[in-house]
Amino acid sequence: MRGAGGTEGGIGIFVAGFALAAGALWFFLDSVLVTSGGMGWITGQLQALRGESGSAMGGWRTTSMGIIFVPFMIGVLALFVDAKKTWAWALTYFGIFILAVEILSRLQFGFSMKTSHLLLMLGAFAAGTGMMFRSYRSMPSELRELEERVDEMADSRASESKSNSGKSTK
Repeated sequence: MRGAGGTEGGIGIFVAGFALAAGALWFFLDSVLVTSGGMGWITGQLQALRGESGSAMGGWRTTSMGIIFVPFMIGVLALFVDAKKTWAWALTYFGIFILAVEILSRLQFGFSMKTSHLLLMLGAFAAGTGMMFRSYRSMPSELRELEERVDEMADSRASESKSNSGKSTK
């Protein structure tokens, strides 16, 4: 039986390595704190243009930057009037792009874990990845024979349980 990648490698080694790497990656991503706050890239640029006093926007200051919705709203309005206008579709897509950039630029990432936990997670991920890559290489003949014997034992136990279950139903 061929192993991972069509070589004589061990499929069991690949599965164990995948489980180890996936578990480490899960715990790592579980430790990441994602928050939003502050100004986004576009709203930060708009605030810089108007200055601290807000004189460029008529002398008033606001925390809401609803101005970033204007291209999207005009595009949707134009699409309801005539959906065949390409400029309306372009303006709608541009508005969606602006909103996506603004939302993504407000995200902030942080970690809350001990250094020892981080090192364990990184080590487990590296070990799991190494096991997966190792499984693509041919295994030594001793390990192959051992794996074949384990497979034969599993097959014989499965056939014994089938024959025993057939006798008990009669």
